[in-house]
Amino acid sequence: MAPLLPELPALPHVFGPEHEAFRAALRAWVAREVTPHVHAWDEAGSFPRALYRRAAQVGLLGIGYEERHGGTPADALFHLVAAEELARAGCGGVGASLMSHTIALPLVARWGSEALKDRVLPPVLAGEQVAALAVTEPGGGSDVAALRTTAVREGDHWVLHGEKTFITSGLRADWITVAARTEPASRGAQGISVLVVPGDSPGLQRTPLAKMGWWCSDTAHLRFDGVRVPLDHLVGPEHEGFRLVMQNFNAERLGMAASAITHAQVCFDEALAWARERRTFGAPLVERQVVRHKLVEMQMAIDAARSFVHELAWRLHHRHGEPAQLVARTCMAKVLGTRAMQLCADQAVQILGGMGYMRGTASERIYREVKVMMIGGGSEEVLLDLAARQLGL
Repeated sequence: MAPLLPELPALPHVFGPEHEAFRAALRAWVAREVTPHVHAWDEAGSFPRALYRRAAQVGLLGIGYEERHGGTPADALFHLVAAEELARAGCGGVGASLMSHTIALPLVARWGSEALKDRVLPPVLAGEQVAALAVTEPGGGSDVAALRTTAVREGDHWVLHGEKTFITSGLRADWITVAARTEPASRGAQGISVLVVPGDSPGLQRTPLAKMGWWCSDTAHLRFDGVRVPLDHLVGPEHEGFRLVMQNFNAERLGMAASAITHAQVCFDEALAWARERRTFGAPLVERQVVRHKLVEMQMAIDAARSFVHELAWRLHHRHGEPAQLVARTCMAKVLGTRAMQLCADQAVQILGGMGYMRGTASERIYREVKVMMIGGGSEEVLLDLAARQLGL
């Protein structure tokens, strides 16, 4: 279906022809393979595992990885396009689990040994296996430095004890990238390392978690009870994992911002279509001034957030700006994007009225997904404070 309002063309200084060609192909794939099924998948609480292979075939899973591992070398702007287009399906649960490798594998691809990369990357990028990231703990939340999971050397293995929670793809994952304290007596950011744990390891227990939204994304509580991990599954320097995890978060936050803005656009499109069709007191709903104002406010929030994110993506791509400023603006981008999503989901449900409260509309589903976007990847409060510190405020 054609867009209800013409979209502004992409800023010419941000995306090139190769990005737009990829966008067009991915948009068609999402419209064909994902969007028609998201309601059924959400109601079922899962999506078919075969979707990973189909996503790999269209080039979605391998963006930015080396060809020898089954990837396609690409710049960060391709990741931004992927986040935007996958979100057009209006179901965050699909994107969260289908793309969980985008937060689990970058650490391995950049800092893992060649043997580890050869073992882990190819099957995940081919859609044959699933990867997850396990950092968050029951008592820590966004405070990564407070993690308590430990990994102690014993012979030629690390022995892992502890718990992780809210882990996306935690039930399905064949590989789990885990942050653990390899110096048990250390505190704060010191003494943390990153390990890749095989999903079939004895002593690993997985418990599904029920959620407000993202129903079709499996989310798990993980318990590591003496899980033995080979020493060569260490990623990066020992005891320096905190720095690696923090760098990984920046890319995740930018992707979440882009996804949130597209979800906001989906809500706007559905609300506008409904307002044009729905008649109240003899006239289309869109002719009511109060409704038109709501729609304009929604579009203003979308355009402002999208422009901010696209400009930031260009700056990051060209390393244009001081690192601290770019980190601060990445934090702000996620807050701005998720606030636009919150506004548009709320107003769309209001415009749809009773239908907006019914399961089956995109706005109702996205309304339930707003809070996970505002909390996951760093809560709004944590990100605003981090931005303030980075800016020297």
